[in-house]
Amino acid sequence: MIAIISAGIAPGLALLSYFYLKDQYDTEPFYMVLRSFIFGALLVFPIMFIQYVLDVETVFSSKIMYTFVAVGFLEEFFKWFILFFTIYQHVHFDEHYDGIVYGVSVSLGFATLENIIYLFANGLEHAFGRAILPVSSHALFGVIMGYYLGKGKFSGGDEQKKWLLFSSLLPIFLHTIYDSILISYVNWRYIMVPFMLFLWWFALHKAKKARVNIIDSKLP
Repeated sequence: MIAIISAGIAPGLALLSYFYLKDQYDTEPFYMVLRSFIFGALLVFPIMFIQYVLDVETVFSSKIMYTFVAVGFLEEFFKWFILFFTIYQHVHFDEHYDGIVYGVSVSLGFATLENIIYLFANGLEHAFGRAILPVSSHALFGVIMGYYLGKGKFSGGDEQKKWLLFSSLLPIFLHTIYDSILISYVNWRYIMVPFMLFLWWFALHKAKKARVNIIDSKLP
């Protein structure tokens, strides 16, 4: 039991630590990051219940529609909802990169509890694969969501609305692609590897841009 919990928590904490420590100029309060992580974890239960009902009732006959609505939309929209209504207006959200810290925190809270439940149900031998794919992909979706939330936070008017829309729609789109690859292709690994490499590049590029914005804002 301890081994499964440790294996379930470790990748999420490692990724959260990486993005948290990259916030070098005005580190976010630990209690705020922990609160976001817990909020993300608490989303697992209602989302799993809704997904179970949609699956049992066969609401969607198409795998692609099920993936889009029950996985991509449901998971990413509620993570965005938590970020927008608990973090976006908060006084500690005062730099562009802060959106990434909180986006990763909510996403990894969700991914970590989901990972623990999966390992209890399916066994510890899946721990490495889960760390490489589901946990890391949730973190990267969180980076992208947080990046565009940050752009929205420090923009005005129509620009703000545009970036807020991006912050919700782009993670939903990418998450849908990710799960569609898993369920639609027998040799999914050959497609997943380049997709994950792109996702890492794209997310890290956005994180770097957010940090550069902080540096530029502090220049005289």
